[in-house]
Amino acid sequence: MENWIIVFGFAIGLVAIIKGGDYFVDAASWASEASGIPKFIVGATIVSLATTLPEIIVSSMAAYNGSVDMAIGNSIGSIIANTGMILAISIIFMPVVFDRSKLIIKAVLFMVIIAALGILSMSGQLTLGKSLVLFALFGFFIYENIKSARELDEDSTESYSVPKDRKTVIINIIKFVVGTLGIVIGSRLLVNNGTELAIIIGIPESVVGLTAVAIGTSLPELVTTINAIIRKEFSLSAGNIIGANIINATLILPICAMITNGAIPVSARTLILDLPVALVIAAIALIPALIKGRFQRWQGFTVLGIYIAYVVCLF
Repeated sequence: MENWIIVFGFAIGLVAIIKGGDYFVDAASWASEASGIPKFIVGATIVSLATTLPEIIVSSMAAYNGSVDMAIGNSIGSIIANTGMILAISIIFMPVVFDRSKLIIKAVLFMVIIAALGILSMSGQLTLGKSLVLFALFGFFIYENIKSARELDEDSTESYSVPKDRKTVIINIIKFVVGTLGIVIGSRLLVNNGTELAIIIGIPESVVGLTAVAIGTSLPELVTTINAIIRKEFSLSAGNIIGANIINATLILPICAMITNGAIPVSARTLILDLPVALVIAAIALIPALIKGRFQRWQGFTVLGIYIAYVVCLF
């Protein structure tokens, strides 16, 4: 019976994160659109920060509770899930021509960050000093988005007609608060019960973090991508996914390093398997597209196939 309680708690945590993330993203998207910020910048900054909040909270709580393997697994696993599953789905359903100038710097930065993470972790641990290098890259990412926003604002013809009346403002404030509470409470349930499940099933915490927890905390990105597919807004989807991945690598891990008194142990499997897979799927998904100026369905199917094979390999 106790095992069923743990499974139930894990499921409730997952549902709370999904719904909380949904409300949070709705409120963040409304606020950003009401301000008239260009859509790609909305996706790469505000929506990315909003949809990455579950990963930030889950990894931080896991690190605080001593479940460092789950914290790292969730962060890196979310990067792999975002690219190998969510971006792949977006490419399969929206193999579109795009403006390379909007994507190239962030796409290259994303791949550089994954490579840098691998190099910085080669000693078997990510120290606070090394993680500050990642944090500096996060700062560059934000700077680049602010710069892009200024440039796009001059030429943008996009207009927003979102309501701004008092009732709408109150509803979105409530969504923001409820969404935040759902993410925080759900994250705690997910981490605590996920750790117990790992012990019961007999699999490493890192594998739980890389799969169930990572996919669970990436669901807000999936919801955002599905909505973007329906609205045929590829820029919002791609910007959100790449932005979320950059935040996962450059903000979450430094936070975890500070929580764990300055050092995060990095397993050999992470160096040999997880990070190389993240870099390979990012390269397949992005490099051909940056060269040709369009995404093609074969990229989406290839990346999704590699992700499925990776998950199978973990188990």
